[in-house]
Amino acid sequence: MKNLLTALAFVLCISQLATAQDTKSKGLIPAHDPVMIRQDGTYYMFCTGTGIAMWSSKDMQTWKQEKPVFAAAPTWAVQAVPGFRNNHIWAPDISFANGQYNLFYSVSAFGKNTSCIGLATNKTLNPASPDYKWVDHGKVIQSVPGRDMWNAIDPNLVRDEAGKPWLAFGSFWNGIKLVRLQDDLTKVAQPDQWRTIASRPRDPKLTDSLAGDAAIEGPFIFKKGGYYYLFTSFDYCCRGPQSTYKMMVGRAKNVTGPYLDRAGTGLEQGGGTLVLQGDSNWYGVGHNSVYTFDDTDYLVFHGYDAAEKGRPKLRIEKLNWDKEGWPAVAK
Repeated sequence: MKNLLTALAFVLCISQLATAQDTKSKGLIPAHDPVMIRQDGTYYMFCTGTGIAMWSSKDMQTWKQEKPVFAAAPTWAVQAVPGFRNNHIWAPDISFANGQYNLFYSVSAFGKNTSCIGLATNKTLNPASPDYKWVDHGKVIQSVPGRDMWNAIDPNLVRDEAGKPWLAFGSFWNGIKLVRLQDDLTKVAQPDQWRTIASRPRDPKLTDSLAGDAAIEGPFIFKKGGYYYLFTSFDYCCRGPQSTYKMMVGRAKNVTGPYLDRAGTGLEQGGGTLVLQGDSNWYGVGHNSVYTFDDTDYLVFHGYDAAEKGRPKLRIEKLNWDKEGWPAVAK
């Protein structure tokens, strides 16, 4: 029953995103798992939603809702993930390299690790451009109950010092994984090398078909100075007023880790330094991404708005760094 109620709450949450009425909105807009990028002076935000929700803005305040990335569910996803319905696609990740935009995304059966990460590419993000066309490359990574103790959702692409691509991903189970991708991003380059870079204690009696109680997900790796910072979300999303999401961080000299928190505890051992948590105005905050625009760092995430019964909203906050190099939300 608990998993059923959680799933229903998640569906309600996503439905609220998909049925937003305003095509333009100033301030807080509906969003879940937001990521962002800028092209030619326009910010584009992608988030969980029907077909992958897409919004655009000139100032990160007034937003226009664009058509979703996918008009219909990818055929491969429906075949690969029993239980994937209604084209609700989760937790995208956007980046640019070698003349194209790369959009990773997640398809999953909620509460199970029957999941896949896919990839779509585009030459431009401007829907008015004649070159605007999303090309889907299908499945990149898949997790299967009975085989894997990890969950193939919440992707984030990061590049090492040599420019080689790595994909961080994961939710619950044995935590956050990191794997090298081929240079074209469409396949895993080292299928026998799956690194665990963050995790939380899990009840060892649970089978791999259950998400369990090790609530960690939503990795995002951001390079700053001499460190790679791994942001993750602890505790529970998608529960409206009962959401307990919060953002944690650790850092490493190398993209492969080990990632340590401020106290020196490894994130793979359950460590993490708090970045931001919920309060009386926001029941929970999490699943963040981090960007630098015009020499200013921004923390982009969603929060469950207490003023609207816990509906998920986009939040963007400036990010400062203390004298020891740890991130803190600007006050």
